[in-house]
Amino acid sequence: VTGSRVRLLQAVDTEYTADSVEWCPLEGCRHLLACGTYQLQKPEDQPTNPENESGLDIDEPQIRLGRLYLYSFNEDSSACPLLEIQRRDTSAILDMKWCHIPVAGCALLGVADAGGSIELLRLVGSENAYTLQPVSSFALEKQCLALSLDWSTGKTERPSDQPLKIISSDSKGQLHLLEVNEAGPALQELVTWHAHHFEAWIAAFNYWQTEIVYSGGDDGLLKGWDTRTPGVSVFTSKRHSMGVCSIQSSPHRENVLATGSYDERVLLWDTRNMKQPFADMPTQGGVWRLKWHPFHHHLLLAACMHSGFKIFNCQKAIEEKQEACTVSVSHTLSDSLVYGADWSWVYFSNLSQTCQSCCSGSFPCSNSGARAAHPCNLKAVRQLPAPSHHLAEDDEEGHSTLQSGMQPLAEDTMRSGGWQHTAGTTVSDRDLSLEAANLDTALLATCSFYDHVLHLWKWKSH
Repeated sequence: VTGSRVRLLQAVDTEYTADSVEWCPLEGCRHLLACGTYQLQKPEDQPTNPENESGLDIDEPQIRLGRLYLYSFNEDSSACPLLEIQRRDTSAILDMKWCHIPVAGCALLGVADAGGSIELLRLVGSENAYTLQPVSSFALEKQCLALSLDWSTGKTERPSDQPLKIISSDSKGQLHLLEVNEAGPALQELVTWHAHHFEAWIAAFNYWQTEIVYSGGDDGLLKGWDTRTPGVSVFTSKRHSMGVCSIQSSPHRENVLATGSYDERVLLWDTRNMKQPFADMPTQGGVWRLKWHPFHHHLLLAACMHSGFKIFNCQKAIEEKQEACTVSVSHTLSDSLVYGADWSWVYFSNLSQTCQSCCSGSFPCSNSGARAAHPCNLKAVRQLPAPSHHLAEDDEEGHSTLQSGMQPLAEDTMRSGGWQHTAGTTVSDRDLSLEAANLDTALLATCSFYDHVLHLWKWKSH
């Protein structure tokens, strides 16, 4: 740890290898944390090929197990602030994202799985219990893995005439644009196109111009696409020297994009000029996930596999376009690969309440307008498998053997108007009051692959 500003609050054994963590961003539900896992298992009745040193015939189909956990954070429970409230066995999970706006009055979690499907789960609860219940599933294609997904809005607001969409990527190098019928909710495919020669590890929206999406693949290419003319890339960048696994559009600065790769670099881009990045940050580990801070525009969290996790301060780079990113925190975990990382929104609600639920009646689904505005109807409360051209396979010890490289992203934001902060850069209105509050404490979660552990951290920036 750099200095003594990050403190471990809790370590949770997830049994399977954990690769995705996502804090719910919706007000009233921000104490909820979802964790997804991915476990390769050899069929018990499969004979061992003596010529295969790993003991696993790669020509045989892999069994990929998964489990989705839901945890509740309670600041008053200092010994174990994370309480498991649900576990659900699934196909192996490669990516998850909460929708940052309520859909039909509900909080929705999107999951990309090894069965090649995108699944939507609705958060349902009462005063003492919460569960994620499946409401819709869409199979991308036969014999492929769904590797990533992103919602068209990571924002708390969007124009009423803008349909809600999901972009997803798969192991065959394809991108899939889906529309969410909010009444269902149900998923409908709009268009699919081939984007990369090998696995398309990551797909992500430009949150400020949602017709534009970005993708990264194991072919080492970063590409931009206009979904109104799919199949023809707007740009192709070879700036990363290995597979591109993580991409996130800044929720705070209209033209800022972050990308990460197996090449152990995080690059920052001005989306108006994708020829060269304006910042290049070494990470000492392949970058599987990138997450901009929910409110502080300059903080970027990176899950760096064998190099643990890092928090970058990108303020000068963003505002002055200088190569001036500094590492605020660098924490390496021994014998583990950090695949998932996410900021909590917990410390940015009213802290006068604890994280105990205070609902009445059915929650969070309600058709009433008042409840729909706060989908959880609560009082305020305080990415995979393998890299390279082949997905990971088990060795004799059951560990996942990486065959050359790594994966990706998420979202945050609100879109209601903007103000000019620096030349040509739009800033969300809510940044003003939040930054003025000088909130210097953050809660974050990471999860790691080999040791199947979910870590809860508290970070003080001063």
